[in-house]
Amino acid sequence: MADSDRTGTTRTDARLWARLDREFPALSLAVQNLSRQRLRAGLATLGIVIGVFAVVALGMLGTALQGAALAELGGLGNQVIISPADGEESLDSRDLQAIQRAAAGHGEVVPLKSGAVTAAGPGGQTFAQLYGTTRPQALFGDASAPAYHRQGAVIGADAAQSLGVRVGSTIDIEGNQYRVVAVMEDDGSFSPIRPDSAVVLPPGEFATDGYSRVVVQADSGEDAQEVATMVRERLNGRQERVSVLSLTSVLSRITEFFALLNGFLLAVAGVSLVVAGVSIFNIMLMTVSERRGEIGVLRAVGIHREQVLRTLLAEATLLGVAGGTIGSVLGTAVVVGVALTTRLPLPAVFVPTNALVALGAFGFGVLVALVGGLYPAYRAAWEPPVESLRG
Repeated sequence: MADSDRTGTTRTDARLWARLDREFPALSLAVQNLSRQRLRAGLATLGIVIGVFAVVALGMLGTALQGAALAELGGLGNQVIISPADGEESLDSRDLQAIQRAAAGHGEVVPLKSGAVTAAGPGGQTFAQLYGTTRPQALFGDASAPAYHRQGAVIGADAAQSLGVRVGSTIDIEGNQYRVVAVMEDDGSFSPIRPDSAVVLPPGEFATDGYSRVVVQADSGEDAQEVATMVRERLNGRQERVSVLSLTSVLSRITEFFALLNGFLLAVAGVSLVVAGVSIFNIMLMTVSERRGEIGVLRAVGIHREQVLRTLLAEATLLGVAGGTIGSVLGTAVVVGVALTTRLPLPAVFVPTNALVALGAFGFGVLVALVGGLYPAYRAAWEPPVESLRG
């Protein structure tokens, strides 16, 4: 039974090769030629594998790092911070109304009072950033903070640990006692206003009437840019009354940096593919030189030069396809392995851009192999049969 199965398989393979030879003679001959020169073909393929692997690994890793960094920054680009300009002590109610009109329909306006204090608790003392607002949840984007704050103190996680307090404990700020009503978690986001070392009180606990800053949590980065522009036009038309910081520009700079980094990494990896192309060129040239007599015989018995050209180009293309496939798979596997063993989020790897990187590297590898084999193939096909037979 086993011998019968092997015989059937052999017959099937023979039929497939016969059909391939009949419909694609150049491809069939190319496969036979490469199978006779496995070591040389393997070395040429290895060059493509290394080049494609470098492009895929570095390109996908750069894209994943960019996506992870932008995700870590969260809504940074949606925040606009308006502060008094130099020479101005605070923002008054008219300034607040102008900002609210500028931000209408584009986001939420959070007026803010602030200062620096030393807070004391059962576990000791710590320096804390004091904020005064009725909407700490909108200010920090923290679900653990109350949506509306009327009494007591809302405290950040780091400050709570330093003071040794929790919800229900009492802290002392400049001789005044406040009950802790909530402890905010630090989400690790990058922002000038962070909850980790903050103590939030109701605005009425501050002696000043004006506001230190007004924070606009815009609905999107485009809304943040529009709010920043409208605030400057409304409040700085005659004289500079406010300073406007739109964090969208910071996010744009970070994006530009990662784009530059990706370009550099891909350029370095591209050098590997160029080297692989030179290697294939050299190997194909040597192969053609060693097979001059064989090519001369083929031409002498009536094989057209275009058939010889197609056969040699098919060999180079097969090397590129094999190397590109192996390199793309290995590069993708390495980046996934890095994500699984580090803090790099796996969803940042599986993005459409990385699929384009893998496909582009594969196509580039095939193109490099084809270009590397083009001149040797052309030279072999157009050489007169008599010269080829002379060796």
